[in-house]
Amino acid sequence: MPKNYTYTDAGVNRQQRVESKKALKNLQETYKYSLFAGVKHLPYGNIFPIDENSFLDLVIEGVGTKVLIAQLAQKYDTIGEDAVAMAVNDVIRSGAKPLAIADNIHAQESNPQLVRDWLKGIIQGAVESECPVTSGETGDVSEIINGIVQNAGFDMVVASVGQVWRQEIITGENIKPGDPIIGLASSGLHSNGITLARKILFKQWGGKFEPNDVPEGLEREVVLEALEPTKIYVKPLLKLAKEVKIKAAVHITGDAYTKFNNLTATSPGIGFEFTNFKPHPIFALIQKTAAELGYIISDEEMFKTFNMGWGFGIIVDKMDIDKAMNTLQRDNAKPEMIGKVTDRKTVEIEYKNKRMKLT
Repeated sequence: MPKNYTYTDAGVNRQQRVESKKALKNLQETYKYSLFAGVKHLPYGNIFPIDENSFLDLVIEGVGTKVLIAQLAQKYDTIGEDAVAMAVNDVIRSGAKPLAIADNIHAQESNPQLVRDWLKGIIQGAVESECPVTSGETGDVSEIINGIVQNAGFDMVVASVGQVWRQEIITGENIKPGDPIIGLASSGLHSNGITLARKILFKQWGGKFEPNDVPEGLEREVVLEALEPTKIYVKPLLKLAKEVKIKAAVHITGDAYTKFNNLTATSPGIGFEFTNFKPHPIFALIQKTAAELGYIISDEEMFKTFNMGWGFGIIVDKMDIDKAMNTLQRDNAKPEMIGKVTDRKTVEIEYKNKRMKLT
């Protein structure tokens, strides 16, 4: 009988991560050192004041095990774009404009060609974000970092700092049932759920395919499909913020659609209903391949792990939806209505003529 296969089975224990994150509350002891009125808590992080009307949003992010796919492909010129995207897409959730980027790469060996390739992706991400790379570090730590390709192991982390004026902060407050949720398309897997995807798709980790295989449903090698860089949403989000009041901005990354539950901290009593999905072929391939390997990855697990076609979610007042859609369309952001806020205090998904609740 096929076995249910989850992110925990792949090696990422969600419940353990939830318990571990409880330790982050201890950081509040440091907030007393903030210069002015203290740290402002938002649904997806905190911002801190630099004067009475201006705040900074500082984010540090990595690309996790997607670096292993870059090694498998022996293609290193896009992974830096992923790292920048993960940081700047988080910064803009507060309404902040990214001001600077810093990178940190720990490597088995800082081979000059590898460094050039890594930086090519970082530069591409910085250009797309309209944000300078002001500092960084590359460390040779061969005793710590190993790789599936000799002397090509590395880990990549990017930090970004952004600024937002007090009156422009996206707080997550005053979200009401009936408010529409706008989706901005993803480019594919992005940089989340990669551990599960790797272990189903690639023979290297117990899956089915060789890197250069082109499975049915894909138009290019599976390794290149998985390596497609994370989309950057800085320009459309910041342009929209000048036109309408954004109630919430959600970067659909780890924990996928369950991330919307964070908004109940600032707008209690709400829930979310999603009814419009256009997942890329690689998502169906993951489920189909899992079944061929004797596993079942449920639809619920897919929506708790992957972006399923939408990389960013935006909530506005229902009175502002036409203006918001027109603004995003003019910027060629290709927005679509993907759902709405409800009063049912849960995340509901309608997909393939089936309704499910994510817990």
